[in-house]
Amino acid sequence: MTQAISTDQAPSAIGPYSQAVRHGDTIFVSGQIPLDPATGEIVEGGVREQTRRALTNAGAILEAAGSGLEKALQVTVLLDSIEDFAAVNEEYGTFFTEPYPSRMAYAVAALPKGALIEVTVVAAA
Repeated sequence: MTQAISTDQAPSAIGPYSQAVRHGDTIFVSGQIPLDPATGEIVEGGVREQTRRALTNAGAILEAAGSGLEKALQVTVLLDSIEDFAAVNEEYGTFFTEPYPSRMAYAVAALPKGALIEVTVVAAA
């Protein structure tokens, strides 16, 4: 059985999707851009601030599902510019400890609302 996960500690979905879904013992978090949940706006600052906000949003959703970033199995990082990879990697490293989740990172043509980063997470419940 699939269950939708929702929290007001992360931005509401801006389209026809759930913040996350739980299926069995696995949680699939939808792509999180660096929106401030209180304002619905992209956080101020550069890619470091945006990375922190996107991962904080994903973590809040996982917590609402009874999980957390420490149970992340796989993370996908979408970047507006691959030039930001090193800065993102430094911030990313403050959110995870060993054993690190598997990860993919891609540069894309554009992200919603002009974001510099989007992350999605698959985690154990």
